[in-house]
Amino acid sequence: MTPIPFVNMKIAFVGKGGSGKTTLSSLFIRHLAGTGSPVIAVDADINQHLGAALGLDEGAAGELPALGARLPLIKDYLRGSNPRIASADTMIKTTPPGEGSRLLRVRENNPVYDACARGVELDGGAVRLMVTGPFTEADLGVACYHSKTGAVELCLNHLVDGRGEYVVVDMTAGSDSFASGMFTRFDMTFLVAEPTRKGVSVYRQYKEYARDFGIDLKVVGNKVRDADDLEFLRAEVGDDLLVTVGHSDWVRAMEKGRPPRFELLEAPNKEALRALQGAADATYEVRDWERYTRQMVHFHLKNAQSWGNEKTGADLESQIDPGFVLRESVAATA
Repeated sequence: MTPIPFVNMKIAFVGKGGSGKTTLSSLFIRHLAGTGSPVIAVDADINQHLGAALGLDEGAAGELPALGARLPLIKDYLRGSNPRIASADTMIKTTPPGEGSRLLRVRENNPVYDACARGVELDGGAVRLMVTGPFTEADLGVACYHSKTGAVELCLNHLVDGRGEYVVVDMTAGSDSFASGMFTRFDMTFLVAEPTRKGVSVYRQYKEYARDFGIDLKVVGNKVRDADDLEFLRAEVGDDLLVTVGHSDWVRAMEKGRPPRFELLEAPNKEALRALQGAADATYEVRDWERYTRQMVHFHLKNAQSWGNEKTGADLESQIDPGFVLRESVAATA
């Protein structure tokens, strides 16, 4: 019997507002669910539309529990018995795990998922959906959206994905993702770009910012109508262009709230989704857990020095466990 490939992926969808990244991330999530893979879907965009794109009605989408509102519970659980963390109050969004921390796994049940995740049934399977929560009236003028996405970053720092598992995050629009270290938490980043000057401007920003962090970035051309659109994208993004997606009657029906069965998605778009999965899976062979942990520590130190120590009244550098590397073998014994 051929062994099952060891594939475990954290995947981000980014792009300018209106590029179609939420639509494409929802299609990719449906595709993965249809293969039988365990999937955690996370809506980390200020415009919370992923639930609706996955078929939830307005009422059900509005009742999804917000990660940002449950940060104390998340911190308390992840802290575990880590002796380097004096209390949950001293944890910030970048706090790295260490000996004694609780780690999250995609397939398990735990208090964080019980409080923050909801199952979404799709015609090809089911996924766990987590959302940061919308900007509320109480937030206006006093908070930035990154105070909410910090809950996602903290969970990703403590998450070890296992065999054949996927975590797909619909990120904030534009280059806002670089306001935190969360952009380094992914094995693959798909940037959705329209064939316009504005469409590729975010690509250029992302490419420049990510250059020094080993980010694996591929472009998904969206709303591509003809050969001229395709040539424009090829000229602007070069070899980073992975696939293109054109008009879809299936997507149009989905946006009206009447999606057909997913198996009826147009063949070229099915092929594009398979190409996305193939590109993401290929990055596992070069996954570097040591670098992943170093980047986690790097951004924790930056946040500690710029605001974290002052806010918590603690020396957050002391939270770093120098001998700890986040990897699956650690999760198996935690």
